[in-house]
Amino acid sequence: MGTRTVRLDEESERILAEVRKAKKLTVSAALKQGLVALSDSLASDEPAQTPYSIYRTIDLGNGGRSRGPGRGAKSALEAILRRKTRR
Repeated sequence: MGTRTVRLDEESERILAEVRKAKKLTVSAALKQGLVALSDSLASDEPAQTPYSIYRTIDLGNGGRSRGPGRGAKSALEAILRRKTRR
């Protein structure tokens, strides 16, 4: 068993006091449970998702709401405006 010195800021002290009061734990027991919970979250089988992995799951369909291909955006915009403003 080791002895550690830990410095906590005011917010962390407040949270620790709330946890101790709610769970009726000692400082050591509260910190130990926190370490165990953090360790369990690291050991979970689910890998952290990256923005790209989330993006891949979104069904954007075939072009979404686009009215023209991105390659010819200027010419597509001109054509759309011409069709829209015909009188």
